[in-house]
Amino acid sequence: MALRPVMVNIKAVDASAVGRFWAQALGWSAYSAGVTTYVGPGGGLVWPDPVGLGIDVVPVPEPGTTTKNRVHLDLATTSASHQADLVARLTALGATPADVGQGEVPWTVLADPEGNEFCVLEPREVYRDTGPIAAVVVDCVDPRAMARFWGEALEWTLHTVTDDHASLRSAEAVGPYLEFLRTPDVKTVADRVHLDLLPGPEDDKAAEVSRLRTLGATDLDVGQGDVPWTCLTDPDGHEFCVLALP
Repeated sequence: MALRPVMVNIKAVDASAVGRFWAQALGWSAYSAGVTTYVGPGGGLVWPDPVGLGIDVVPVPEPGTTTKNRVHLDLATTSASHQADLVARLTALGATPADVGQGEVPWTVLADPEGNEFCVLEPREVYRDTGPIAAVVVDCVDPRAMARFWGEALEWTLHTVTDDHASLRSAEAVGPYLEFLRTPDVKTVADRVHLDLLPGPEDDKAAEVSRLRTLGATDLDVGQGDVPWTCLTDPDGHEFCVLALP
């Protein structure tokens, strides 16, 4: 059994514009072969990427709310000058400063053109080999419980766990981390950003979905109808999808 995250799914009113922003932000390319805009490494569309985590921007009619997203991306930098240059470049591309109550911190909080928050981190050795996306960060009530669920769901390695923070990474130590932060507030609106998972080539999607339910996932109906993917929520109520093999 080998589910892995293959896409960060972002809802947007103008999916093409948000896709272009993220492609330029990460130094990747935007591909719009269908309704959605997929952002991945340059050199031609390869999906699923054999290692990396892409971004799929999905068009929706309704704009996001003013409620802070409970899932966001952290971007990696290699030096103080790289961080400053990246913040300046992202601002020129249309990012805006965001105040999520962070106070005085060494990282910079920004929002993409449709208000989705993300962080440009100061240089950290732990993220030196993740690529441009350092981590997918999830706000939650209980990081320990989330680490247990997602660690078993993905069969990823647990790196840190406390009452306030937990982090996981693939057993192969490639790509970004998946991190959980304890927050006092609870989830009140649907996530604007979520993960899409894909079974391994030898795995059975139905069996993987059944395994996730056993671990604590719950079926989710968002009006998706008869589609090849399965919508679920994790124990904290965060939506995610299990895709069908291509």
